Amino acid sequence: MDTISTIKITIAFSTIASKKLRAHRLRQAEELLKVGVRLSDNTFVVAQADGTLLQPDTLTQDWFRKLTDTSMPRIRFHDLRHAHATHMLRSGVHFKVASERLGHSKIGITLDLYSHVLPGMEADAAERVDAALQAAMARRKRP
Repeated sequence: MDTISTIKITIAFSTIASKKLRAHRLRQAEELLKVGVRLSDNTFVVAQADGTLLQPDTLTQDWFRKLTDTSMPRIRFHDLRHAHATHMLRSGVHFKVASERLGHSKIGITLDLYSHVLPGMEADAAERVDAALQAAMARRKRP
C-alpha cells in the first residue's frame, strides 16, 4: 500500500490508485510545461490547464459531460463518495476506518448515513451470538 502526504493529512491509497495518480501527475507535469508552468507541490491534482484551483461547478459540469458519452447512470460527482463508502462497508471495512477515510468527525455520522447498506447486520449479529452460545455449551458438555 502506498501513501500520499500533504501538509495536513496522509491518505492511504491502494497500489492501483497510487499508480494511476502518479501517471496522472506525470501527464499533468507534461501539460503544464507546454503552457510554461512548472509542476510544484502546490499544484492541485485536479486543476485548470495552468495548474490553479478548479472550481467545483466546473468539475461537476465536466463529469456530466463525460457521462453523456457512456452508458453509466447520470449521478452527481459527489455520489462517488457515497459509492466509495458503500463499497468499503460492504467489503468488511470497519465503520471506524470508513469514518476516518470519509473525514467524518464522529463514527456516529457514518453509522447514521451508511448502516442501511448492510441490511443483514442484525441477522448476522444473532447468528454470531448463537454460534458463540453453541460453542460455549459444547465446551461445557465435554468431560
